[in-house]
Order: sequence, then structure tokens, then C-alpha cells
Amino acid sequence: DDTPAEVVTELGETLRQSPLSVALIGDATGYTGPTRSRGYRWFTDPATRELYAPDDHPFLSRMYASGLRGLVTLRGPGSRAAYLADLLLARSDEFRSLWDEHEIGIRPHEFKRLVHPELGVLELNCQTLLDPHQSHCLFVYTAVPGSESYDKLQLLSVIGAQTLGPGPQDDAVARRT
Repeated sequence: DDTPAEVVTELGETLRQSPLSVALIGDATGYTGPTRSRGYRWFTDPATRELYAPDDHPFLSRMYASGLRGLVTLRGPGSRAAYLADLLLARSDEFRSLWDEHEIGIRPHEFKRLVHPELGVLELNCQTLLDPHQSHCLFVYTAVPGSESYDKLQLLSVIGAQTLGPGPQDDAVARRT
């Protein structure tokens, strides 16, 4: 429970998350339909990008498009990957432009810069364990001990998904006093 980790399908659908993963990136298990795919959300829901440092957005866009192209090639025209690609081609000019580049094989970086709404940027290593038979990955996020990001993860492990600022009840109490 003290390490952010998540199990993700080849389409970027989060199946399980540790409590610290939920505190770090939010609960990604409740989406339905195409929005279950992080890559789909990347191109259709601007809020998805808020989790990542803006300088990383161009690379991540290329990576998601490349990854989906690879899956469509592997799984074929009638696959769920092809269905997601068709949806994105119809909905996203950015995706359509990247799709037309025909890139394939762009791998995620092992180092990630995630932006937490209250703690700011966390620089994390991402270890990936692949289960090739199930087409699932386990992502484990760690920070260098002693680093600012390590301290932020430690704080996050204590506060969990709570917010650090005053909530609605705190504001009401402050107004009454």
C-alpha cells in the first residue's frame, strides 16, 4: 500500500490500483466504454493531460498514437484497438495527424513527471512488468530516496486522496467563527 502501482491492459485500461496510486493519479478504474482507455482519454478529455508535465505532452501524444497503431497491426481490423482508432480518427484532429505519421514502437519513458494537483510535480521512475499471456502490465512508481519527489510520495501516503486545502465544511466553520 505504500507504493503507487496499477495493473493496466494493453489498451491502457486500469484494472486495479494501489491506494497510493489512487492518491497520486486518481481512481482510473471507474471509466466505462472507450473512456476506459487512457490513450483514448488523452485525445478526447483535456483533463487527462493535467496529470503530466506540459513539456511531456508532445511525446506522450506520439506514444499513445504509436501504441494504438501497433495494437491495431497486432490484433487486426476487427479488434477493440481498431475500434478505438476509428473513434479517435473521427474525434481528434491531433490523433488523426499523428496516425498519418505511421509511427510505431515508441516506448514509454521509464522516468515520468506526474503533476499532482496539490503537491505539484513528482519525478518518478516507472518499472513495468509485462504479462504477455494476459496482455497486462504492472506499473510501479518509485522516487529516489531523499529526493523532493520521495518526500512528496511519503506525504501522499499519509494524506491519501484527501485534499490539503480547506474543504467546504472548513470554509463554513471559518465563516461562523
